[in-house]
Amino acid sequence: MLGQLGDDAKLLAGGQSLIPLMKLRFANPAHLVDLNFISGTSYIKQDNGTIRFGALTRHAEIEASPLVETIPILHDCAAGIADVQVRNRGTIGGSLAEADPSGDWATVLFTLVADVRCIGANGERTVSVSDFIKDAYTTDLAQDELVSEVEVKIPPKGSSGAYLAFKRSAPVYPTASAAVQLTMEGDVCQDAVIALGCVGLTPIRVKDAVSAMRGQPLTEKTVASAVEAARAAADPQSDMRGSADYKRTLVVALVKRAIDIAVRRARGEQGNAGHIYA
Repeated sequence: MLGQLGDDAKLLAGGQSLIPLMKLRFANPAHLVDLNFISGTSYIKQDNGTIRFGALTRHAEIEASPLVETIPILHDCAAGIADVQVRNRGTIGGSLAEADPSGDWATVLFTLVADVRCIGANGERTVSVSDFIKDAYTTDLAQDELVSEVEVKIPPKGSSGAYLAFKRSAPVYPTASAAVQLTMEGDVCQDAVIALGCVGLTPIRVKDAVSAMRGQPLTEKTVASAVEAARAAADPQSDMRGSADYKRTLVVALVKRAIDIAVRRARGEQGNAGHIYA
């Protein structure tokens, strides 16, 4: 149908991004291709060391999944998105395909080994999440392609993460967010990935923070170096959610707190993460 209808057609998954845009007259598609009638597009499965999500898997289904609880950063994300109504309708595939710079899923998946499976008239192909997101509201999808599945590799033993997002209230997008995924061996950080959301046109991987942490004991000085690298990597714009300086200050607080929670979780301790309201 996409091939037949051309550029005047838009896909409808959960509708949590497209419908508000249509209400505001920012989008005016001539045709909507509703994916909700296609069977077998909503599932969560474990297979060969990966967890596979069907494109139309709702945020609420991910939040409630026992499989997802084994990767805490995914649960943080799903459980904190907007409110109950949005989580019951919004989908992981739709969120990634929208590529909203203020979205949650892309930022979290940037910290994991995650791939997006795309399907179209020419068959199927697999793209890493970092290559899938090209720019604000721009993905690697061709006009006649759609997301069919999201695959996340289960992290190694001793790994855990945390996702924190700061927002004024549940229904609105975050002002800034931070995702941290660590692999620990005792007090030494064997590997780390830090990604920032809402402070750039795409999620930002903080490479200098990884250099500061990898192979090092996570002392106060090490964490401070990683946090400073995150502040420097952030590229926010001033808007109704706050000034650029305010967002950089938020990034510092969020990354520091997310590292602390991720470390405690990697040690088998409890740590509460998710969305923080002003």
